[in-house]
Amino acid sequence: MTSHPTPRDYNKASVLDVVLSHAPLTRNQLIELTGLSKATVSRAVEELRADGFVVDGGMDEVTGRGRRSTYLDLPGTTGHVVGISFGAQTTGVLVTDLRGREVQHLTVPTTDHQEVGDAARWLVDLIAQAAETAQGPLRQIVAAVPGRVRNGTEIFGPAESMKIFAGSDLHRAIESLVDAPVLLDSDANASLLGILTNDATIRNAALFSVSTILNFASCTDHELARGSTPTFGDIGVLSSGVGGEILDELLSTRGLFRFARKRGLDLERIEDLWLEPHPGAPRAEVLEAFTTAIVTAVSVVAVTLDPESVYLVGRLRPLVDEVLSEVRDRLDRSLPAVPEIRTVPHMIGLSTAQGAVYACLTMAQERLREAVLGARRQSRPAEQSAPAF
Repeated sequence: MTSHPTPRDYNKASVLDVVLSHAPLTRNQLIELTGLSKATVSRAVEELRADGFVVDGGMDEVTGRGRRSTYLDLPGTTGHVVGISFGAQTTGVLVTDLRGREVQHLTVPTTDHQEVGDAARWLVDLIAQAAETAQGPLRQIVAAVPGRVRNGTEIFGPAESMKIFAGSDLHRAIESLVDAPVLLDSDANASLLGILTNDATIRNAALFSVSTILNFASCTDHELARGSTPTFGDIGVLSSGVGGEILDELLSTRGLFRFARKRGLDLERIEDLWLEPHPGAPRAEVLEAFTTAIVTAVSVVAVTLDPESVYLVGRLRPLVDEVLSEVRDRLDRSLPAVPEIRTVPHMIGLSTAQGAVYACLTMAQERLREAVLGARRQSRPAEQSAPAF
C-alpha cells in the first residue's frame, strides 16, 4: 500500500540529492550539507542503503581523536547514462555512473551512413563498446546532433548532404534498439549546457557552434532557451554582411571551405586554412569575410537577446582566436555595450558529449528522486530491491 510523501520522505530525498552531488562523503559531511540532524541523516542513509542507493565506500583518515568515518557512495549498480556527440566528422560517446563519474569514453571518425537504420545500429554498437564495464541498467541516452532539435525527437536544418540528420527517423531508429529513454538535442545546446554546468554564475549567454553547420544556443537566467517552432535558433540563414553570403556560408566548415576555394586557396581540408601557409591576399580576403560574419552574428544577438557573454566553440575555433581581437574592436565601435566574447577549449567529440551527459544526469537523477519519494510502504520487506525509475 502506498502513501503520499511525508517530511521523512523528503528528508530522505534531500540526503540522496547530496549523495548524488558529492559522493563519496561521510555522514558528518552529509549532516553539514543537508542541515539535517544526525538522527535524521542516519535513518535516511539506512533506508537508502536498504533500497540499494547507498553503499559504504571506504574509511577516512583520522587526524585527531575519535573513530574513523565511513565514506558513503552511490553504487555502480544504480545504473549509468550515455552522452553522445554525433557529428558529421567525429562521434564521441561518454558513459558515466549516476554520480557523473566517467566509466569510459571513445571518440571515432563518423562513418558516412546513407541509411538512418545503419547509422543507428552503428551508434548503438559504439554505446555498447563504451558501456562494456558499466554496472546496472542504462538509464538515459542524450545524443547531440548538428541541427536544431524540437521536442527531443525531430531534427531541423542540417546541411543538405547530411540526410540522416533530418526529421524524426534517427530518434525512432535509436530508441528501437535500446532499452532506455532516448532524447536528441543540438550540439550547440549540449555545448552551452556543459558551460552552464561548470559555471553556476552564468545568467544570460549565447553560444555559436562553428563546425559542420552554424548552430546557435542561448540561455536566460541560467536555463537553456528552447523555441516552439523550427525557426528558433536558425541564425545561419541571416545575411552575413559580406556580399550575398549568409552566415552559415561563412561560419561553418563546409561553407567557409567552399568560400576559400572560390577565392583561390588550395585547401584539402578546412584546417589547412590556419595550419598551412597560403598567399597573403586570398587568405586575407577570407579572414576579412570571416571576421565580418562573426561581427554580424554577435551584433544580432547583442541587440536582440542582450547576453552577458557570447561563446564560440567548434572546429573553426582556432580561426576565431586569430580574428577575435579585430572582432572586439569593431563591436566596440558599433555597439554601445559589447558582451564578453570568449572561445572555449573544445575537445572534438568529447566536450559536446559531456554536455549531453549533464542533460542525462539531470533527467535520471530527477527520476531517481521521484522514485524515492514514491517508494514509501506501510510495511517494508526485509529484502527489497531499489525502486524502479
